[in-house]
Amino acid sequence: MLETSARLLKLLSLLQTPREWSGTELAGRLDVSTRTVRNDVERLRNLGYPVHATRGAVGGYRLGAGANLPPLLLDDDEAVAVAVGLRTAAAGSIAGVEDTSLRALAKVEQVLPVRLRRRVNALQTYTVAVPAQRRGPEVDPQVLTTLAAACRDHERIRFDYRAHDGTATRRDAEPYRLVNWGRKWYLVAYDVERGDWRTFRVDRIEPRTPGGPRFAPRPLPAEDLAAYVSRGVSTATWHYRARIVVRAPADVIAQRLPATAGSVEVIDEQTCAVTTGADTAESMAMWIGLLDADFTVQDAPELSAALRRLADRYRRAAG
Repeated sequence: MLETSARLLKLLSLLQTPREWSGTELAGRLDVSTRTVRNDVERLRNLGYPVHATRGAVGGYRLGAGANLPPLLLDDDEAVAVAVGLRTAAAGSIAGVEDTSLRALAKVEQVLPVRLRRRVNALQTYTVAVPAQRRGPEVDPQVLTTLAAACRDHERIRFDYRAHDGTATRRDAEPYRLVNWGRKWYLVAYDVERGDWRTFRVDRIEPRTPGGPRFAPRPLPAEDLAAYVSRGVSTATWHYRARIVVRAPADVIAQRLPATAGSVEVIDEQTCAVTTGADTAESMAMWIGLLDADFTVQDAPELSAALRRLADRYRRAAG
């Protein structure tokens, strides 16, 4: 009986990998006959595990999604990765996830063998985290799942939105993607009333019911949505903007300029234009200096004045 139970657990562990196993493969792994494999599969089904079987030369067995979560059988590295991941999630920015992660972590650590518990505890004891300057906004997990489902099903959403200045508006939008940047979540959506793409902070969204009708998906505003969001969020806070012509190839400057600091436009093989901005003209001047190339400022008197002040300061420092 003990041998059969151990074999069933090993079979269940194999079936939990994301692939299909032929009866012959499973028999070889378990060192039994294919008939025994069929009998063991039937035992798992009687225990409530949805083991699916397909016929044919490329057929096999795989574990499907059932009504209940089966016991997860993890190897040593997988168990350590889960424990470390849960510790990290306990400091997350999604409301409620911290407590849930701690409860799950307690269950995992309770059944960890001593050798693995020592590895996890050593990582926790001898790791020092740099504290964030401020805690990120908390996001309601129900809102996240509602938005994700609307993205998946191509359903319009209606919601109240609170801007950074506290202004409240009501929006009707087509949701496409959720973007996680640091400790903040953003929704990339097409604002129907404004007829343009918008990026919304998820913690400022209050969904309204019922939702809207289904919509035909549009081409996304950019291939790299992470860069699109980071650039849009950064430029929204700029107080000073400028366009400069840089005497260097665009691909070279693009590697030196962070996506959040501006955009690069090709003029010719040896020249490009950079549109950039910052909270202050002095900050913008320092950024441009880091490009390490000659440039010309176009119609930005505040930037020109900041560059002259910076040049004088550096000249004095150089003696």
